[in-house]
Parts: sequence; structure tokens; C-alpha cells
Amino acid sequence: MATTIKKSVYIKSPLNYTGGKYKLLNQILPMFPKEINKFVDLFCGGSNVGVNVNANQIICNDNINYLINLFNEFQELPLEQTISHIENRIVEYNLSKENQEGYLALREFYNKERIVLDLYVLVCYSFNHVIRFNKKHEFNTPFGKNRSHFSPSLKQKLIDFIKAIKDKNILFTNEDFEISLMNFNQDDFFYCDPPYLISQGVYNDGKRGFEGWSTEHETRLLAFLDNLNRRNIKFALSNVFENKGLRNEVLIEWCEANNFFVTPINSSYGNSNYQRKDRDASLEVLITNYDTRGI
Repeated sequence: MATTIKKSVYIKSPLNYTGGKYKLLNQILPMFPKEINKFVDLFCGGSNVGVNVNANQIICNDNINYLINLFNEFQELPLEQTISHIENRIVEYNLSKENQEGYLALREFYNKERIVLDLYVLVCYSFNHVIRFNKKHEFNTPFGKNRSHFSPSLKQKLIDFIKAIKDKNILFTNEDFEISLMNFNQDDFFYCDPPYLISQGVYNDGKRGFEGWSTEHETRLLAFLDNLNRRNIKFALSNVFENKGLRNEVLIEWCEANNFFVTPINSSYGNSNYQRKDRDASLEVLITNYDTRGI
């Protein structure tokens, strides 16, 4: 049976990162252990999960260095300086929902100078606020004409997020997901929201200047989680068993072989279990090496 959704208020990432878990936090977070020493999000993306977790230390990791650099800049700079930079850039390039020329000029400037906060300014005015690069690591998201801009609500979202990451003990890191486990023990907790093997997107197709996600990566991740399990370190893995007629047999067989706990997640997929016959629907799950009913 899927987890009951309860209304709650969470901090929302100021980045519209593909696969973000903000809308699912009401289901996912209640299944995490109540007491966590070190919390690790191996694939943090927009950091919707990490910024809302309570732990003595929070480690948000991602392989996109530009993303991690931006989070570190948010964390290190005074809030007023960050907001001032954004608003000054908006004036300098006359950015608006209609001014595509200004957006393209800033995009060209960013790809040459790589000023960290300019990436966020671009995201505010990009199509659907998406972060996307080409093979040369140049930001190439199109202009969000008549839609995207640095609205008052987006500004408040950014302020709330920055205050939260300054207040909490959060470390943003840019490493491969197979991190060293030397300094972790059974009081710690790992959350994984990797690219989905059977659901290709701009973040895992291997065509954006960053490494894609393949069966080899999936197998390596599952071996890493096996290692956590042997060390009695709890983990939770978000993934999909089925998507548009495809089944992740590698993942399903791994779960069954290890008797891990599988909880269907209510998103747009409805309630079901992973043996169902509906081949056209998608099924998102949370896989854990502990019984979430005991949390």
C-alpha cells in the first residue's frame, strides 16, 4: 500500500531541476529514519531533499560541478550580495519575459566568463527554468519567452532556500557517487535519486558534456548500496520499475534477491505493485534496506 500523503510545508529549491522530488517529499521524508547523524544525498540535483532533512550533518553531492558551485556560492556569499547581483544583472541586460536579445547576450557572456551567480540569473529567464549544457559545457537552454522571469515568488523561494542552507550544516560536494565509506557508520543514512535507467532525460543521455547513465552505472550503484547494507548503514533509493512499457529488470531482480523493502510512490502513476500487468503506465518506488513501517 502506498504511503498516505499528508500536507506539510517544505523549503523548495529555487532550481527547476529535472526529476526533483519536492512534490513527493510528503511521502518520502516520513519514511526516513527519525535520528540521522550524517545524511548523504548522492544525486542531490536541486537539493529539495537535502535542504528539508534534519540531521547533524547533511552532504549534498552531484556530478554537475556548475550546480554545486552555485550552491556553494549561495551558501558562502551574504544573502544581500546574492540578491543584489541578480537584480543588477537584470537591469544591466534589461531582462524580462519578452527580451530574448538580452537573455542571449547574458548567456554568451556567462559561457565566456563563467561568473557563478550569472548561471542562476540565466535559469530565471530560461525555458521552464531548466539547466542544460551542450557537449562543450556551454549553457544552451532556450529563452523562456512570455513565461520565465525573476518573479517575486521566485525571489522569495531563493531567499528561503539560501537561509536554510546557511542555517543547516550542509556540505555541497562534486564527487562520483561511489564515495569512500571510511567515515560512515550505522548512525548515518544515504538517499539516492539517480538518473532513471529506463527514463532518458537531458541529465542522463550522455549528450550534454557530462557522463550519461547506463546499465553499467546502474550495476555499480547497486553494488555500492550492497556495500552500505553489509555495513548496516540504512539507505533509500528512488527509482522506477516501469516506464512507458519498459521494465528495469536489473533493479527488480536486485530487490527480490536481497529482500529489500519496496514502497510504491503516489505521483502520477497511481497505486500499484511492481508485478502488475499494465505495461503502459509508470511505477515510481522507494526501495529501502529497512522496514519503513517501523519508522
